[in-house]
Amino acid sequence: MGIGHAVLVHGAGGGAWEWNLWRGVLAARGIDVFTLELSPAVGGLGTTGLDDYEAQVRAALLAARRPRALVGASLGGLLALRCADAADALVLVNPLPPAPWNRSLPTRDYPEVVPWRRTARLDGTRRALPDSDDATALFAFRHWRDESGRVLCEAGTVAVERPACPLLCIASTDDTDVPATVTAALAAAWTAEQWSVPGDHVSPLLGRHAPSLAARVADWLSQA
Repeated sequence: MGIGHAVLVHGAGGGAWEWNLWRGVLAARGIDVFTLELSPAVGGLGTTGLDDYEAQVRAALLAARRPRALVGASLGGLLALRCADAADALVLVNPLPPAPWNRSLPTRDYPEVVPWRRTARLDGTRRALPDSDDATALFAFRHWRDESGRVLCEAGTVAVERPACPLLCIASTDDTDVPATVTAALAAAWTAEQWSVPGDHVSPLLGRHAPSLAARVADWLSQA
């Protein structure tokens, strides 16, 4: 039996809208999809930690019937790994890596609240989405959000157990945030299936090849 339900988890500074191009494709293949919108803690983004987001991912996953998958992009990929014990399959798209692979990424200092929404510019968004059309770039520009600096700092120190469920890792060839070599090393160490796709960090979700990639993932989930 293939995967019938999937929870999709977006990356830092984004939202459930990042999966708009995937949602319809997966649903058309018979997968019941829930796109999670990560929410700040009661005290606001400045008090939000990785555990707050993880609790939301776990609750959404446990609400889905089995067999169920977690699909996470960037920060969402790391959150998916932290909830892997409750999943029947994992798909990680340019995931923020756990230790020891996170040591390959530069160490960064973040403010309490990272002002990605407040500092967003349309021209900058277009540069960040080089293979997306103008409508997608405009939509993204209008929907970026600020992020918790605490979450991003904690994400750089996390270690997780190797998932017991089937695991697919997808790496963009031109990703400068999480280089493809890092994702490939993680996949090799865990004997996971690994796909290389064209584009940068967000291309698999928002680029012109996103629908065809989602269809490939749906086929993989049907066999997981």
